Amino acid sequence: MDGIGIGTGDEYDGVAAAQTPHLDALREQGTYQEIYAHGTHVGLSSDSDMGNSEVGHNTMGAGRIIPQGAKRVDDAVRGGEIWQGAWRDVVAAATTDGAALHLIGLLSDGNVHSSWEHLTLLLEQAKSEGVQRLRLHTLFDGRDVEDRTADRYAAQLESTLADLTAGSDLDWRIASGGGRMVTTMDRYEANWGVVEAGWRAHVLGTARPFTSVDEAITTLRAETPGISDQLLEAFTVVDQDGQPVGPVRDGDAVVIFNFRGDRAIELTRAFVEGDGFTGFDRGDRPDVFFAGMTLYDGDTNMPPVRLVQPPVIEDTVSELIARAGLRQLAASETQKYGHMTYFWNGNRSDPFDASTETYVDIPSDQIEFDKAPRMKAAETADCVIDALAEGDYTFLRSNLAGGDMVGHTGNFEATIVAVEAVDEAVGRIAEAVRAAGGCLVVTADHGNSEDMVERDKAGAPRMAPDGTPLWKTAHSTNLIPLYVADYSGQRWTTVPGLDAPGLSNLAATLLVLLGLPVPEDYRPSLISPA
Repeated sequence: MDGIGIGTGDEYDGVAAAQTPHLDALREQGTYQEIYAHGTHVGLSSDSDMGNSEVGHNTMGAGRIIPQGAKRVDDAVRGGEIWQGAWRDVVAAATTDGAALHLIGLLSDGNVHSSWEHLTLLLEQAKSEGVQRLRLHTLFDGRDVEDRTADRYAAQLESTLADLTAGSDLDWRIASGGGRMVTTMDRYEANWGVVEAGWRAHVLGTARPFTSVDEAITTLRAETPGISDQLLEAFTVVDQDGQPVGPVRDGDAVVIFNFRGDRAIELTRAFVEGDGFTGFDRGDRPDVFFAGMTLYDGDTNMPPVRLVQPPVIEDTVSELIARAGLRQLAASETQKYGHMTYFWNGNRSDPFDASTETYVDIPSDQIEFDKAPRMKAAETADCVIDALAEGDYTFLRSNLAGGDMVGHTGNFEATIVAVEAVDEAVGRIAEAVRAAGGCLVVTADHGNSEDMVERDKAGAPRMAPDGTPLWKTAHSTNLIPLYVADYSGQRWTTVPGLDAPGLSNLAATLLVLLGLPVPEDYRPSLISPA
């Protein structure tokens, strides 16, 4: 249940506000516990870091705590590794014959897709190595940080640029921007038009023109009062003659500074793929030196050049199940398909054994998720139930996306609908598992929909000047539920005394339920026979 954690139960808890009779019944029928899905428990830098879908599914599949995302890049930065490889080629390209260095990524300190610290260090290193022309292409968050703060982040970046270039002739500017859900950061090929909008803003310089990033944000907010940062229209910054200040030209260097892969892969492909690219009409594609922050897709080696090498996750739970010759199903709607496959499998897209594994991608709606908040919960349940009826699969996994994707919109009423749709789907799947004499395991990858309001340091809800809640669109650091209901007759109990039980214990739990050996380097199972 993507994005469904354990909240306070107050009036801003979208899970508590929803009618969830099937989850309530599961809690009574089997074993129930609350586990960690954030921070150091999933390999992130600190326990103030929210969990996210990528690291959550990586950790579920890995059975161990693997350095992830910002932590992996943090280690490379602190050890100096990041400056020793492809970065040398980036600088060489950007300091040749009037070329420019373009940095594209999410302007955020949420540490889910990108890091403010990483961006600052890139800028400082670029200055120290003589990069004369630099252009920033900023994507606004509104999901992993407090919403409607894009102006603050943009002002902070402008201040940083001013400090770094003071007293010099460095030509460094913000050149384009836009909200992440409508500009550049599509994933799983759900809507290439989002990437095309970013391409026109960042690369071609033909998006809606503004004389500054501040003018763009102010104007777009005035045109649509209350608009979320993630939905701000793509724009290009132009000079006094109306010409774009930073289109990408032949010979330039381009770096995507996002470290998370799912929403960086498509723009990467637009830069590096040749004439066979079919995502959208790129126009006259510039010939550039391109690098990503790290590896975004291991099976396609995307990007071919990256500043930091990714973690290698071997012996994931599905790899072990495949070696045992057992049939597996992975099914999800498009928005979470890669999490059930690529991330779950330790950053590998293809099955370990195509003869025993089936992957099903259920197309997601291409509209704002709060407009159809049930998403594809029913269709995902249909797929799992049909596969159970076939009787050939030993291990089936799926993702119900609504708690996360609708929770990100900040629409509280829609989130309640989404959670209730997830509960209905879980109930239908539970009945099918009961009929098959199987075992049902239900958990989440991180929290989100259970905490839908911004809070002060004391945990009290924050309100706008007009008294309305400041709705939250980001993940949480809350614990998540784990339900195990075995309909085969076997009884289970939770294992007492485990140190910080979390998602990293899930793989061993699944292997115990399947009667398969647990590797010595796995974190222990959360359950044992009663």
